[in-house]
Parts: sequence; C-alpha cells; structure tokens
Amino acid sequence: MLLKPYRDTLALPGIKSLLAVATLARIPIAAGAVVLTLHVVTDLGRGYGAAGLIGAAFTIGGSVGAPVMGRLIDRRGLRLVLVLTTVAEVVFWSAAQAVPYWTLLVMALFGGFLALPAFSVARQSISALTPEAHRKPAFALDSITTELSFMTGPALGVLVATTAGGRWAMLMLAVGILLSGLGLWLLNPPVRAAHEAPITAGERVPRRSWLGPRFVAVLLVTMAATLVLSGTDVALVAVLRDNGELAWSGLVMSLWAFYSLLGGFAYGTMSRSFSPVVILVPLAVATMVVSLGGAHWWLIALLLIPAGALCAPLITSTADAISRMIPAAARGEAMGLHNSALTVGVALGGPLAGIAADTLSPPWGFVTVGGAGVLIALLVLPTELRRRRTTAAADQAANEAPSDVFVAPGPRTVATHPTDATTTSTTVH
Repeated sequence: MLLKPYRDTLALPGIKSLLAVATLARIPIAAGAVVLTLHVVTDLGRGYGAAGLIGAAFTIGGSVGAPVMGRLIDRRGLRLVLVLTTVAEVVFWSAAQAVPYWTLLVMALFGGFLALPAFSVARQSISALTPEAHRKPAFALDSITTELSFMTGPALGVLVATTAGGRWAMLMLAVGILLSGLGLWLLNPPVRAAHEAPITAGERVPRRSWLGPRFVAVLLVTMAATLVLSGTDVALVAVLRDNGELAWSGLVMSLWAFYSLLGGFAYGTMSRSFSPVVILVPLAVATMVVSLGGAHWWLIALLLIPAGALCAPLITSTADAISRMIPAAARGEAMGLHNSALTVGVALGGPLAGIAADTLSPPWGFVTVGGAGVLIALLVLPTELRRRRTTAAADQAANEAPSDVFVAPGPRTVATHPTDATTTSTTVH
C-alpha cells in the first residue's frame, strides 16, 4: 500500500514528536534571511547589496559553525550545544535590531557560527531512531516538513516586518528561537541508537576513516542541489520581472514548492533508493529546460513540474546516503558538514543566476545553474562508478564464498552486541 512506508516509519518511537518539534523549530530560522534583508533596507536605509553582504556573513559563519557544533554534539552531547546556540542566537537577534550596520556585519559572522542546529540535529536523530529500512521515508518526511517550514517562515517574517517593522520582527525571531531551543532541549532526541556506543563511552573515530572521496562526492552533490534551487529562485524573479509578470511570482514559487512536496512524498514510498548523482542530473537538465518558458508565467509553472518534483528526493537521498556511510561517533560532524554543503550551495546559486541574468538575459539564469549542476555531476561520476564496481565485486565474492570455500568444523562465535553481528552498509543510496 502507498502509505505503508510512512505509517511504519511514524510508528517508530520518537519519530512523530521529533518531526513535529523540528518543523516548528525551523520556522523562525527560515524567516531569518528575509527579516535581516528587510531590516537592513528599511530600518538602516541601506541597499540590497549591503543586505546581501549581511546575509553572506551569516552564511559563512553558519557554514563554518555547523560541523563544529556537530562535533561538539558527538563529544559532549546534544543539550550542551542546544543551550549554547539558543542563548547565542537569542542574544544576536535581540541586539542586532539596535546596532549600526558595520557592527551588525561582524555580529552576523558570530550569529551564523552559533546558529541553532535544528536542521542537522533532526537528521542526526532520524539516523539514530530509524533502522536502515525506514531511513528513506523518514528523511523524505524530514524534507517535506522542511519545505513546510520554508513556506511558512519567510511569509510570517515578511508579515511582521511590513506591519510592525523590521526591529520588532527581529525581536519576534529572538522569542521564536528561544522557544525552538527550549522545545528541542525538552524533547532531547537521541543522537545515538540504542545499540550504538553512548557519548559517555568517549569513542573517537578518526576523520580519515570516513572523510573520503565518497563522502566528499555526496557533499558536492548536496551543494549542487541547493545551488540549482537557489539559482532557480533568482532566475524566476528575474524572468517574471522582465516580462512584467512579477505579481505572479508568489503563485509560481508556491506551485514549485508544492511539486517538491509531491516528489518527496512519492520518493519516500518507493522500495528502491537512488544514488544522489542519479537524481541530480535530471534535476539540473530539467532546470535548464525551464528557460524555454520565459515568455509566460503559466508556461514556467508547467515546465517547473519535473524540476520541482526532484528537489525533495535529491535532498532526501543525500541525507540518507550520509547516514549509512558514517559511524555513529562522527554522525554529528558529518551531518554538520552536510548542512554546510546545503548552505554553501544556497550562497553560490543566487549570485550565479543573477550574473547570468544581468549579463545575458533572465532565462540564462536557469541554464547557468542547471549547467553548473551537470558539471558537478560529471565531476563526481568517477567516484560513483568506482563505488559501484567495488560494490558489485563485493557482492560477487559474497555469492561465491559458500561454494568455493571449505570451512572446517570448529567452535561457533556468538555476537554479544548487534554491531558485532552486522556491518554498516557502504552503498550510497
């Protein structure tokens, strides 16, 4: 039955409460970028370039801070990081509304570095709460709820900023972050599975054991995903504005997000998983095709269907792949790096599409970011092919072993711990 994977996943202990709290916690975080932009432009009287510089500083800080906070979770536990980041963000948003521009620019670096890690914590906890058979629908639900947060957060941020003012919106964000951090602290979702060594055991995993070509390849695909998505966002606005149809931008973007929700839902019901690079290629090509609909908003909305439907599945597949290849003792840092890759892609995609739209024409924004996605896919393709050859050889050896190898009778070895009896899958799904 179509809904069975989701019913089985939601029946697992802790999943429903984790998704509910994480969705609410992400709403104020999703509103942060647009509130900062409106504050700089309206309250400080600066231009959009100056606002973009503040956003870039926050993004840089977040990209560096996410893996650091993840590593701290691996070493010290979740609640310490939640207290640290919640207090830091509340202080940032409370003070940011009252400081001059250049002070805000410096503060944005530290605010991003100590940002509440709601996104990576949710994915780390999903890895701990779900067996591998349920990972894909669980991460699909995570992607769907993330879409809902980003559909809600920026809209609420704009509403408060335009009615009460940017300063009040920033104070409301401080309250929202406080409630988000408190909710996650009270929930305290597990970051290690029951059969995995607890944090108190002090297990250390050297980076060289997991930070290899395959992991880097998944990070590159993750970055490419949000590069294409954020670039599409800018190209949409540029094309519709050039056509005099800017009033339709809200509807088109809502439809685009709806396509992603449907795609993520469908992907979670599939019995088979796909490598992230296999999903990236059609997403990138489909984004390039959107450029053909530049004359009419409704044609753009139609051409966005395949590209939109692949958004959530691609993010789902990257998180799923990382959860399967990373040992538990390094999962926080790995998910932090995954979050950094998402953030870097967002930071690169918008300017790339904007430059193409300004120097060539608005539809070229779609072609440029889609082409960048294809190039990144080609870059990681050798690693993917090498992984498949290795997996095929290992499967063949496993199939041939019983008939080719004689095992002398002897004492049986009994595994005393689940991790002694099983090995972690190394296949990128």
